[in-house]
Amino acid sequence: MASGTLFNKVWAAHRVAQLEDGRDQLLVGLHLVHEVTSPQAFGMLREMGRKVAFPERTFATVDHIVPTKDRQRPFADSLAESMISHLEKNTDDSGVRLFDDQSGRQGVVHVVGPELGLTHPGMVVCCGDSHTSTHGAFGSIAFGIGTSSVRDVLATGTMAVAPLRVRRVVVNGELGAGVYAKDVILHLIRRLGVNGGTGFAYEFAGTTIAAMDMEARMTVCNMAIEGGARVGYINPDETTVEYLRGKEYAPGVADWDDACAYWLGVASDPGAIWDDEVVVDAAEIAPTVTWGINPGQAVAIDESLPMAAELPDAERGSQAEALVYMGFEPGRSLLGQPVDVAFLGSCTNGRISDFREAARLLRGHRVADGVRALAVPGSMAVARQAKDEGIDDALREAGFEWRQPGCSMCLAMNPDRLVGDQLAVSSSNRNFKGRQGSSTGRTVLMSPAMVAACAVRGQISDCREVFSG
Repeated sequence: MASGTLFNKVWAAHRVAQLEDGRDQLLVGLHLVHEVTSPQAFGMLREMGRKVAFPERTFATVDHIVPTKDRQRPFADSLAESMISHLEKNTDDSGVRLFDDQSGRQGVVHVVGPELGLTHPGMVVCCGDSHTSTHGAFGSIAFGIGTSSVRDVLATGTMAVAPLRVRRVVVNGELGAGVYAKDVILHLIRRLGVNGGTGFAYEFAGTTIAAMDMEARMTVCNMAIEGGARVGYINPDETTVEYLRGKEYAPGVADWDDACAYWLGVASDPGAIWDDEVVVDAAEIAPTVTWGINPGQAVAIDESLPMAAELPDAERGSQAEALVYMGFEPGRSLLGQPVDVAFLGSCTNGRISDFREAARLLRGHRVADGVRALAVPGSMAVARQAKDEGIDDALREAGFEWRQPGCSMCLAMNPDRLVGDQLAVSSSNRNFKGRQGSSTGRTVLMSPAMVAACAVRGQISDCREVFSG
């Protein structure tokens, strides 16, 4: 049984009851909502005659279904207009703060929360979105929850969760050229499996993780859920503290020292005990891309796709299904595979550092003919900073369409979608069948640098080779 870990400390501090079914009832410090999973929850609350228990701890944004090109209201998509209208009414009626276009703070929920300083170490955070694990980068315990749980949190400020074991995932060493946080997490999911984290919280640690800035840490924690973990987190340190300093919703000067002492104090103790530990050498991580229909079906860009004989028996059926769907061959390299769409954005890689690096690499290059390239900032704040630094112009000059903030092609609940069996290279987080809007569309996940390289060549390429000059 784990002890002395951040997970256990925060869990114990927020447990208000133990339920008969073995779950614990946890006090929620931050509840984030968006337009897709909240209308039903607010509706159920209204039917119960209940009000939002803690509106001051609840914040809403619009991201999943909003168009990234034409924001004129009413939206052309009647469902999108209905969802946004319901969120506007629900937040207005309940006193919940809404970050919409008029606020100047709109954006993808897991980008907006951290950049405004809403997410703090030692919190329990939840949202009706699976990638809420992103907030664990700050040393919080962050859960994605379903609609009925959204209702319960709105009504009580608490959530019921089964206890988890804690696995320490240690990455040590310096990352090689062309290797980024996205490659780290794709490599870990490939190694541990998409179900490897079932029943676990992942504590990411080691010198590689410690050297990452907060935006890179968010990328790693964002995809913990893709490895089956319910939670992924990183212990808070001075990097965390400095990121939060001066943020809109961070503690003020009078409370700052006490807050920092608490934040750093919730980190796992030197003598902590974990239920399991995995150690990875950063030197073994290369630019990594997916080849299949789940994020664990991945290879280093200079590797060939696995042969069935190289896989465990349990994975061979999934491999065969994935290869048929993707149109790839075992034992062959993905290099040279033609690309139709290149997507930069999402709650995984839609932050300023992602666009800054892509723009840096793309200067002097152009997107290949026939490739549709989209760059979608994660928030209005990211868009403003990109404009200030000339990043949006650099991406446009390279041939990318610069859009307004939103989830965009990550899940295609909006007009940004694949058509037919188009192949997209994507900086997002899921490559499931139909994920990007077409039932036959194909997605290859990779880092923003790799997306940029593939867009330039018009085919799957190695960013180390494309941008070697």
